[in-house]
Amino acid sequence: MSASGDASNETSKSSLSRTLNSETPFLKIKLYVFFVVAVCILLVSLLVCVCIIRCRTSRKRKMRVKHSSGMIPLVSKEIVEIKAVGRIDSFQKGGGKIGYGELLKKGEIDVIKDIEEEREKNKSEKSDDCGSGSSNVSMADAQNIGWGRWYSLKELEIATRFFAGGNVIGEGGYGVVYKGFLRDGSVVAVKKLLNNKGQAEKEFKVEVEAIGKVKHKNLVGLIGYCAEGPQRMLVYEYVDNGNLEQWLHGDVGPVSPLSWDIRMKIAIGTAKGLAYLHEGLEPKVVHRDVKSSNILLDKKWNPKVSDFGLAKLLGSEASYVATRVMGTFGYVSPEYASTGMLNEGSDVYSFGILLMEIITGRSPVDYSRPPGEMNLVEWFKGMVASRHGEEILDPLIEIQPTPRALKRALLICLRCIDLDANKRPKMGQIVHMLEADEFPFRPITPEPRVSREKDTLSLPPQAVSNEVPHPIKPAVGNVERSRRR
Repeated sequence: MSASGDASNETSKSSLSRTLNSETPFLKIKLYVFFVVAVCILLVSLLVCVCIIRCRTSRKRKMRVKHSSGMIPLVSKEIVEIKAVGRIDSFQKGGGKIGYGELLKKGEIDVIKDIEEEREKNKSEKSDDCGSGSSNVSMADAQNIGWGRWYSLKELEIATRFFAGGNVIGEGGYGVVYKGFLRDGSVVAVKKLLNNKGQAEKEFKVEVEAIGKVKHKNLVGLIGYCAEGPQRMLVYEYVDNGNLEQWLHGDVGPVSPLSWDIRMKIAIGTAKGLAYLHEGLEPKVVHRDVKSSNILLDKKWNPKVSDFGLAKLLGSEASYVATRVMGTFGYVSPEYASTGMLNEGSDVYSFGILLMEIITGRSPVDYSRPPGEMNLVEWFKGMVASRHGEEILDPLIEIQPTPRALKRALLICLRCIDLDANKRPKMGQIVHMLEADEFPFRPITPEPRVSREKDTLSLPPQAVSNEVPHPIKPAVGNVERSRRR
């Protein structure tokens, strides 16, 4: 039995050996060689798949932020200035235009997105987690960025003490503003946008597009931004004296610290900021929400226009843009409210309401007042028409302005709120009117200007006699010219 078993084993081994040493019909190679090659290929394939899966997992960890649309750039440390890729000049030559809910075709945001994706590819092996990477950005690098630097959510949480209620300095329909202290010691205002069905992302995009590159002493400066997950935040320079609404309508005592000269300084600075948006940029920016709470003040009462969340960009070839009516009740121009057609004239109307508010100390709409005084515009027009302009002035102003200065300010208000939008002045013209001298009109002739009373008193006694007719005529002429003045 054992001998026959050994013989059968030897037979099977020799048969297996012959089988493995036999050649395959299609490659003419030994069968065992084919098996070895197949196993090696399978192992290599498995290793490649594992590497690909690991690379994809690592890349997803580095790119934690996912956006619901392509409007916002992917995670980056900062936004690169468009001039670096030659985008601004080509756009201006092409005459492109941007709307509130639309993007430029291959425009600023898309170009930035392409740059950031390319940067991620080049730095994927070197960069760490996006949060830690952004926190390592030096201030020197941040100063070279046209649209501000990237802040991680962790940085802003630390700066605002995890968005503590005690750090809130303002809030509105689209977000809350917190006071923050950065690691370098600088103080900032962090605007945390509410995630209201994509509205936060829209406002984020609009504010970055509208004022990302704008630098003007009467416009609040955008320092940086943050976009992680659903969070959208904008980092602004901190303006340390509140807003105009607080000083006009808050409890400031029997005498307002806003004297007439300070109020005119605020009005002129606000007009200069809006004039820059309308006339100094291409495409022009229509703010669409000019009101006292959006005028920030520093310790020297210099105004800064803020909150560009509703801003619209308007190309030079377009006279208006049709859009959904948005703004603050009492400040919105009637033609925009009724038709939805928006242009810079709407900002002029809102500025006229703001100037009325500065002069009178009254809100645009105040339901606590008698029926005839609830609406500021109607009450204002009625008082001016009945020649009670002096009674319009805010009673908290201690030193009254000169009648001429008050009259000029009242007339500017009336021109700004003209129902015919084409008759309203431009913001640049308003700046010149507000900055006019106390006596802007000079007599044509070199003779000194005199009043009617002085003319009458200076006449010689002979002037009333028929015996000396010649001196009378020039005197009467002077009186008539004075009357015409």
